[in-house]
Formats: sequence, structure tokens, C-alpha cells
Amino acid sequence: MSKELKTGIVAIVIIFIFIWGYNFLKGQNLFDGNTRYFKVEYTNIGGLTESSSVTINGLKVGKVIDIAFNKSEDKKGQLVVNFAIEKDFEFSKKSVVKIYSPSPLGGSNLAIIPNYEGEMAISGDYLKGQIESSLFTSIGERLDPIQAKLETVMVRADSLFKNVNNILDTNTQNSLKNSVSSLEATLNEVNKMMSSVNGVIDATSSDLKASVKNTKTITENFAKVSDTLANADIGRIVKKAEHTLTSVNTILEGINSGKGTIGKLITDEAMYTNLENASKELEELLREMKLNPKRFVHFSLFGKKAKPYTPKKDTELEEENN
Repeated sequence: MSKELKTGIVAIVIIFIFIWGYNFLKGQNLFDGNTRYFKVEYTNIGGLTESSSVTINGLKVGKVIDIAFNKSEDKKGQLVVNFAIEKDFEFSKKSVVKIYSPSPLGGSNLAIIPNYEGEMAISGDYLKGQIESSLFTSIGERLDPIQAKLETVMVRADSLFKNVNNILDTNTQNSLKNSVSSLEATLNEVNKMMSSVNGVIDATSSDLKASVKNTKTITENFAKVSDTLANADIGRIVKKAEHTLTSVNTILEGINSGKGTIGKLITDEAMYTNLENASKELEELLREMKLNPKRFVHFSLFGKKAKPYTPKKDTELEEENN
């Protein structure tokens, strides 16, 4: 074998190794027959770079191979992302390839959202692209309307301040100064009044302490009384009272029905009439003893016989009484 042939073979091997190494560094494996290549178009890739990861359901299945501008006139300015998938996972052409950022400070990656309806995707197909809003993009989108509102508020505030400056002329400023002076004097009077109130409170603090002490004593006594009442057998006392009331009711019922001496005395009209007649006769007897004591009592030192009683006439009785 000539030296020229050997040199040519070595050069071919070196070139092949160089091409294989270059593609391997870009994520392409020339010896892997299962590798599939897909393309997707974006108007903005949001920080996506070559060698960015491609995932399906969080699993890394490939890498981004190349990013280039679309050369078509009707799609000028759009970016074509070429990526390779090394796994044999099948999905349809309706699947969506979304650009997302795994962290606010990290780069962007591709995530395939698989769809299994329709024709399955094959190597070389274009897939539908979509961009997921990052944290800063979402914050910016929400801050934009707030910024617009703040600008409107600032304009209105500027107009308000201008109107206030027009209102606050020299006379108004002097009036405000006078009002502030009056307010300061009022606050001084309030401070003096508060000092007086504090003095009154200090003077009466001893009385308040004595009142609080007396209140505490009363509360303690009330607690003792409450404890005594709690320890007393209230139920037994109530039962005795009920028993006594029952006995009294029984006695009263017997009296009302004429049982016993008191009942007969109260309910027997004949006995009441006899008592009334006896009372009248006793009254007449006492009157007779008062008017004619000699009729009932006789006393003699010399043993004289008692004179027979002769009833006097009414006129004589009246003269003796007079």
C-alpha cells in the first residue's frame, strides 16, 4: 500500500471523527438510528439556546440542535428551532412544544405537551410552538395596567396640587397660621386640664384604694355566705318546711270542717250564741257588783247581821252615781 493511500485513509478517518465529534457536541449521535428531528417556529424564543433540554412530562428526551431565522419572505423575522428526540416515545402532530423557564435565573428549555389524537409525528415534521410566560413576564404584564393607572393618578394629583396652590393664597395661609395658633392654645388648655384631673385623681387615690379594699372585704364575706349556703342542706330544710306547711294545711282543713274544739268553736253557731250570751251576763254581773257591792260582800267588826238587800229604784241609783 502506497504512502499516498495510507495518508488518504487517515485523512478520511480524521475528518469523520471530527464530523462525529462536532455533531456529538451539538447533541446529535450519528450512530443512533432512533433519533428523530423536529422543527418548530417561534416569534420569540425567550432565552432558548442550542443544547437546551427537551422534556416530555419532565423527562429529558432530547436537545435543541439548531436555531435559525426563517428564510421565507412571508415569515421573515421568525425563528425556526430544530431539536432532536432520542427516545422512541410516540405522539401526534397536534402536540405542542412549549418554551418554559425552570427557574427565574436559569435558561429556557423545551417541553413537549403530547397529544395522541390524529396522525403520529415523524422525523422532519413541524410542530406547533407556544411560549409559557415566565415569572418576570407575568409580573410585567400585571404591572403594565398598574403603571397606566399610576400615571393617570399622578396627572390628577398634579392638577389637584395646582388647584391647592391656587386656593392657598396669602390670606388663606394667614388664616391657617391663626388656626394652628388657636389649636396650639387649645392643646395647652387641654394639657392644663389633664394636669388638674391628674391632681384630683392623685388626691382621691387613697379613697379609691379604701373603697377597693372595702369592696374586696364585702366580696370575701359574700363568698363566705355563699359557701355557707352551698354547704347547708337546703333540700332537707325545704322538705321540713313543706312537711310543716302540709301539717298546717291539714289543721286548717280540720278547723274549717268543724273537727276538734277550735273547729267546733268556729263552726258551731250555737256555741257562739252561748258564748255571746255568757259574755253579756258576765258584763251585767260586773256592772251589778260595781253598783251594789253590799249585795255580794258583807263585813262587820261588831258582828251585826247583814241587812237584807232591797233593790233601789233607778232614780236613787242615779243620785248615788252623781
